[in-house]
Formats: sequence, C-alpha cells, structure tokens
Amino acid sequence: MIQLDLQNPFGAPVYFEETLPSTMDVSRVLAARGEPHGTVIAADFQEKGRGRIPGRPWKMDKGVSLSFTLFFAFKDFFAIPRALTLRTGLAISLAIEDFAPSLAARVQVKWPNDIMVDSKKVAGILTEGDGKNVFIGIGVNVGQKEFPEALRGKAVSIFQALGDQEIPERFDLLEKILKHLYLELNNAAPPWRSSLEARLYRKGEMIRFIDGAAESGRVVEGLLSGIGRDGELLIKPDGEKDPRAFVTGELDVY
Repeated sequence: MIQLDLQNPFGAPVYFEETLPSTMDVSRVLAARGEPHGTVIAADFQEKGRGRIPGRPWKMDKGVSLSFTLFFAFKDFFAIPRALTLRTGLAISLAIEDFAPSLAARVQVKWPNDIMVDSKKVAGILTEGDGKNVFIGIGVNVGQKEFPEALRGKAVSIFQALGDQEIPERFDLLEKILKHLYLELNNAAPPWRSSLEARLYRKGEMIRFIDGAAESGRVVEGLLSGIGRDGELLIKPDGEKDPRAFVTGELDVY
C-alpha cells in the first residue's frame, strides 16, 4: 500500500493499492489501527466489491474506474450528518461536473445511492457503519469504453458520456469529490436539500417504487415529490392528496 500525493481537505492520508478484496474491508482495518477521520483507501481493482443490495456487486475494469472508501470517525452516533449518503451523492455529482464541465445539467442523483448521467448509472455509493464510525464506499465509471451486454442499457462511463473525448486523470476526480464532500459536510455549500432536489432523478414524474426490501412486494405508484429533512423520499401515491415519506426501498425504473 502506498500513500498518494493528493489533496485531501479532511487532512488525512489517501492510500492506494492496485488490487484489494474490498476497499470497504481494508478501510475498517485502517480505522481499527487508528488512522484519522477522512482517511481514504483506493484501488485499481476490487476482487469482492459489493453493492447496497446483495447479489448486485460493484463491477469494475482494472485501471479505468475510480473505486475507494472514505472513513469518518464521528464523536458519537448523533454527530453523524443527516442524509449522509444522499449528500455524498450530491458531492459526487458536483465533482463530476467540475471534472467534465460539458456534463453539467446531465448529472442527477437517484435516491438513495446512485448517480446518473442521461438515465444511466455512472456511480454508486455504499454506506456502512458501526456506531459512530462510518465507511463510505464509492465507485465511479470513469474511463470504461464498453460494458458487458447485460449492463449496456443501465451503465455509462464519463468517457462514454463525453463522446469518447480524452478525459483527465481519474485521481483528479477523487480530489474533486473530497473537496465537494468536505464543503458539504462543513456547511460551506448551499443548503443540501434544495441543491439535491434540483438534480433529483425523476423528480416531478410518475414513478414506481418498491418499498422496503426488493422482495417485499410493496409497490407504490405516484408522483416523486422531493426529499424530506432527513433524506427520506417523498412520494404522493395515486389517489392521495399528500406525499408519504419512505426511508428504505428502490425506484423501479429498469
């Protein structure tokens, strides 16, 4: 493992390893050995990268994706910022626009943990915790030229979205993500809810939503109204006057 010479506004090291089983698992090891709040571990390739939903692992091509985990050590559970995963998604979306300005207005945040470009997934977030410690795993499709057939209608890379233009070094994007997340979590950015709702995927549209676990069978159809104060998804179901708040579930859009 080496330490990269990157700017991290959290004042912590950014480590890198070519191949790891999982940056999430290594981040937990780093936290246990006393690494500071804001420490990053990135990898060229994860052998066992995982996603939010079991059975949907994060797939990446070696050397062209950006994959890392960021570790936060808060003083206690109550110090953890509300809607942390969504606010991380907001920071990533802003960083992608900084990294590739021509994508401005094409990047959106899909509740609860995906970033989209033109209705295709360009990045994903996995947040895990153990009390006051939070581990945020982030994967961004940066330089992939193509995806397996099963993913071509669902996934996109920044390279593809730019129309096969040359793109900057992917670790430049990592620096921009860290910068925007630092600003977001230190109240140096505009109010997160209004910023997020301005780029919320499918806001103001009729959607189909799976409430709770993917196999729950609880389907809600209605108007996606916005985001609640704690990051819950607000949907006004068909035939109802007021929005309802949902804290777990998934937009059924594929």
